[in-house]
Amino acid sequence: MRLPAVIITMNRPEQRNALSTELMREMMTALLQQSQRPECRVIILRGAGPAFSAGHDLKELLHRTLEQEREIFDVCVDLMQTIQQISQPVIASIHGIATAAGCQLVATCDLAIASEHAKFATPGVKIGLFCSTPQVALSRNIGRKRAMEMLLTGRMIDAQTAADWGLVNRIVAPEKLDETVMELARQIASASPLTLRVGKQSFYQQIDSGQVNAYQQMAETMAKTLLRATHKKASRLLLKSANPCGRENSGLKCIPGCFD
Repeated sequence: MRLPAVIITMNRPEQRNALSTELMREMMTALLQQSQRPECRVIILRGAGPAFSAGHDLKELLHRTLEQEREIFDVCVDLMQTIQQISQPVIASIHGIATAAGCQLVATCDLAIASEHAKFATPGVKIGLFCSTPQVALSRNIGRKRAMEMLLTGRMIDAQTAADWGLVNRIVAPEKLDETVMELARQIASASPLTLRVGKQSFYQQIDSGQVNAYQQMAETMAKTLLRATHKKASRLLLKSANPCGRENSGLKCIPGCFD
């Protein structure tokens, strides 16, 4: 079975896939392009070389004006938001270290599978640059106290701790990482694109709302989704009864799967 998933690889292995502005923009372009492909149901994000991503390219952050610094972090924010705004679920496949903005990237992805060798940290505090933007995604994944511990100490946590804290979904043996990620992608891809799109959008809509508003929003989403599904089923039955043999009539051609 052909896997309806796309793999996007950060390919700066010598720099441990440091997130330069150029790389972040390329990633955004790739994500948006792939999100427009109807056959693409899942996107897998991984890094080349020994690291997943070591975070921002520190050389790029030096000797910049305030406006230039703002631009770098604005691009980073746009990348993180793009990951959660596109319709397809994005799975992070982490085989090595993920630090600072690299850890932020893991926390931002919809799902994350890590090798037993993976490690995670927000070490900015050690060099006088607190991980302010990474803490946004991190605190929404692992809670306040654990996020503060990582942010204030800068210490590295291992893959098992990351799984226990909820930063990643699960950990696997290094040789099983690709297989496990692909199997998860297959399970997700078995759902209809519409269901995936509605599900992902509604998840992020409700997670940032208070409980009362969240229930109201999701009740409306469920009602609209049910109405759409009922209408789709009725349309299929109508077409089937009007053209039971699958032949053309009155200029209308029944194409299997055209309503999927």
